[in-house]
Amino acid sequence: MGFIGSGNIGRTLARLAVGAGHRMVLSNSRGPETLADTVEELGPRASAATSEEAAAAGDLVVVAVPLSALPRLPAVPLAGKTVIDTCNYGPERDGHIPELDDNSRTSSELLSRYVPDALIVKAFNNIFFRHLLALPRPAGAADRSFLPIAGDSAPAKAAVTAFIDSIGYGVVDAGSLADSWPQETGTPVWGTPYGPYSNENGQPAGEDAIRAALATATR
Repeated sequence: MGFIGSGNIGRTLARLAVGAGHRMVLSNSRGPETLADTVEELGPRASAATSEEAAAAGDLVVVAVPLSALPRLPAVPLAGKTVIDTCNYGPERDGHIPELDDNSRTSSELLSRYVPDALIVKAFNNIFFRHLLALPRPAGAADRSFLPIAGDSAPAKAAVTAFIDSIGYGVVDAGSLADSWPQETGTPVWGTPYGPYSNENGQPAGEDAIRAALATATR
């Protein structure tokens, strides 16, 4: 796996992925040397590199960056790759983006403008990183939590579903990238089903709860 962006969600996913037996190449905007402590913590399955190298190395690539950084993504090595888009739009951080403000485009569709040949799947953008770390459960567990995903490629969705299953979560297919808005910032499925931020252990959110939250979203 490749990781472009190693903030809270990126590091948490990397930790879960290592625990599930995946190998990974991490990157961030400050250079691989700044990830030395993270790599040491994750162990021999992890290494650090540039964003271009991480993109080229991964069969599955996680993008976890502010939307303002999308123009700097390495589009060429991401071509043909399954890309997990964890990004959320925050105007106070990213500046106002007209097509997101007027709902004419989703944030994942915006990402596709900068990496047009990647197979994008929206996932992990709706859960607090501490809850993501605390809530994995084995397949079949009564208290297993589910995460929504959205994308236009069935094979890419299958690859992301398999990864999500490997780290202890079930999946609800929320549709296409154009349909990914019900899991974006401020929607009923964003954060709330997994409990308040003040409870770092979170609360399990099953398939029915996630489907119900998606169904009540409005634009």
